[in-house]
Amino acid sequence: METSRTPLLPEPARKLAAWCAVVLLVAGVAAVFIWLCVVFKTAVTPVLLAILGTALLGPLYRRLLRMKVSASLAAAVTVAAVLLVVGGATYIVVAALIETGDQILASLRQAALDIAEHFGAAGTSLEDLAENAKALLERFGGTAASGVISGLSVVGQMLATAVLALLLIFFFLRDSDKAVGALRAFVPSGTSDTAEAMARRAFEAVEGFMRGTTLVAFVDAVLIGIGLLVLQVPGAVGLAALVFVTAYIPYLGAFLSGAVAVLVALADRGFVIALWVLGIVLAVQVIEGNVLQPMVQSRTVQMHPAAVMLAITAGASVAGVLGMLLAVPLTAAATGILGELRARYGSAAGTTPETTA
Repeated sequence: METSRTPLLPEPARKLAAWCAVVLLVAGVAAVFIWLCVVFKTAVTPVLLAILGTALLGPLYRRLLRMKVSASLAAAVTVAAVLLVVGGATYIVVAALIETGDQILASLRQAALDIAEHFGAAGTSLEDLAENAKALLERFGGTAASGVISGLSVVGQMLATAVLALLLIFFFLRDSDKAVGALRAFVPSGTSDTAEAMARRAFEAVEGFMRGTTLVAFVDAVLIGIGLLVLQVPGAVGLAALVFVTAYIPYLGAFLSGAVAVLVALADRGFVIALWVLGIVLAVQVIEGNVLQPMVQSRTVQMHPAAVMLAITAGASVAGVLGMLLAVPLTAAATGILGELRARYGSAAGTTPETTA
C-alpha cells in the first residue's frame, strides 16, 4: 500500500530556500575570494594593475605585431610607452602642485582674512580655524620625522608594485596567444568552451572600459585645461593632468578634480573666475554625460550609475584609493561574465522542448 508523503514546506517556500542557499554560497565564495585578495594584496595588486594595463595597451601591441615587429620587441615598446605616459603625467601633476602650492596656501589665507572683514564673527572663526590648523601642522611636523622610515617603506613598496606590474604587462602581452590554451588546460574539459567564452567577455569588458574611460578622460582634460589656460588659473596644466588621472574613478573623480580646480581659481583669481571655472567644469560634464559616455558605452558593457557608485564605495572600503580605481573595471568584468552566462543558459532555459503528438 503506497503512502503519499506530504512535503514539509510548500513549493514557494522550497524555491525560496533553494535561492537563499545559492545566494549564501555565492556570497561565501565571494567573501573568501576578497579575503584572500586582501591577505595576498602584495601579489594580487600588480596582477590586477597588469591586467588593466594589458587591456588598455592591447591595441598598440597588436598594431605593432601587424607591422611585423617581433612579439618581445612589441611588448617592450608598449611597456616603454606606459612608462613615458604615466611618468610624464605624474611629473606634470607633482611639479605643478609643488610650484603653486605655496601660492595657493597664501591665497587661501588671504581669502580667510577677507571673509573676516566682511562677515565679522563667522570670518573670525574661520581665521581661528586656519591658525589652529597651522599650529596643528607645526606640531605634526615635529613628530613626522619619526615616520620617515615607514614613509620610505611605503614608497619602496609602491615602486616594487609598479615594477612588477610593468614586468607582468610585458609577459601578458607577449604570451597573450598562449592564455586561451592555458585556460582550457586548467578547467575541466566539459566546461572549457564556457570558461573561454566567459574569459573573453570579461577581458573585452575591461578592455572596452579602459579604452572608453581613457578617451573620455583625455577629452575632459583637454577641454578643462584649455579653459583654465584661457582664464589664467595657476597650475592649469597640472590641474588638467589631475582631471585625466581622476577620470578613472567615474563620477567621484570628476567631482574631486573639479572641486580642486574651482578651489585653486577661487584662491588665486577671485570669486568671478571661480564661477567661470565651475561653469567650464559643469559644461564639460554635460558634454561627457550626453555625448561621450553614450557613444562609448554603446560599444562596451553598460553599467547603471548606481551600480558604479556602489562598486566604488565597496572598493574604497576594501582597499582605499586603489580599490576605487579597480572596482569599476572588475565590476565591468563581472557584468561581462554574467552577460555571457545569461546568453548561454538564459536562452536555453527560456526554450521549451516541442511536444510531439
